[in-house]
Amino acid sequence: MDLSTLRNEIDRIDSQLVQLYEQRMEICSQVAEYKIENGKKVFDKTREEEKLARVRSLTHNDFNSQGVTELFEQIMAMSRKLQYQMLESHGRTGRLPFIPVENLDTKKARVVFQGAEGAYSQAAMMRFFGERIDSIHVGSFRDAMSAIEEGSAEFAVLPIENSTAGIVSEIYDLLVEFENYIVGEQILKIKHCLLGVPGTKISDIQTVYSHPQSLMQSSRFLGGHSWQQISMPNNAFAARKVAEDRLKTQAAIASEYAGKVYGLEVLQKPVNNVSNNSTRFIIVTNQKIFKKNAKKISICFEVPHESGSLYHMLSHFIYNHLNLTKIESRPIEGRTWEYRFFLDFEGNLEDSAVKNALRGLREEASNMKILGNY
Repeated sequence: MDLSTLRNEIDRIDSQLVQLYEQRMEICSQVAEYKIENGKKVFDKTREEEKLARVRSLTHNDFNSQGVTELFEQIMAMSRKLQYQMLESHGRTGRLPFIPVENLDTKKARVVFQGAEGAYSQAAMMRFFGERIDSIHVGSFRDAMSAIEEGSAEFAVLPIENSTAGIVSEIYDLLVEFENYIVGEQILKIKHCLLGVPGTKISDIQTVYSHPQSLMQSSRFLGGHSWQQISMPNNAFAARKVAEDRLKTQAAIASEYAGKVYGLEVLQKPVNNVSNNSTRFIIVTNQKIFKKNAKKISICFEVPHESGSLYHMLSHFIYNHLNLTKIESRPIEGRTWEYRFFLDFEGNLEDSAVKNALRGLREEASNMKILGNY
């Protein structure tokens, strides 16, 4: 047969496939009606595994066996999504344990940030809450999370991502460990300065102190000098140390504001690798709340360590027309080469499409957690 004839034959078979697909989905909708009436779960992993084994047994070679497996995985995934939509149309959305609020109650709130006076986190806090906010500062990110968990502060301001150096991985891990939730974010433009005690010349410097990410963000400038680089938990700590030691051989990379707080002189600015360096800070609380006009949702989940598992989770965003804006992975403690995925996507917890996607993710993923809507 010539190519045109072969293509016509494929078109004929494809038409039959479409008809059979629609027939199958009609039966699936009836299955959904039954499950809704009888309170059964949509996702039946055992049934799906049995189905895949059966269709594989009908094939005649390994290539077709793999292809049929992928095909039916997709067909069953689409069937589940149809059933989730039908649950939504029947009002069986379930209640998410988050309370919508008009505004965050910040009038009498105490806010905690990591670092010392002059830290970028403090600047982000004042930008979000205002300069007259009641605040405390602690030595570590864990201390900040503990402060709001135990109630000594209502909100914490934590850096989660830098446009140059990437994520602050510890914050991702702490969001899983603690029952604290994101309710806001603040993006702050970062302008690093080289600070020293008054009278210091750049030729005097032997040692530079700063946070590891700040050292990374200033690597090109630092690479032009043979200085020893020492990491500190926070830029403001670095500025404070240089101010306390009063040695012209020491310098800090921190904000100009930190220099003013500790009486240091700006030796050079900016020293960033790139001029549009920004850090995203999250506002965290121990309450499961979200503003009614919130537009971004953060979640995390785990998936089975097998081919296609992440793809099936991400398909829930496609079918519900949700825009995924970020995905990160972090190793799962105690489980070698297994990972937890962190996702940001556009939406509000009261949107039906969001509820539909989260329902599917909760049934099919492992340990899915909503980290916040903000």
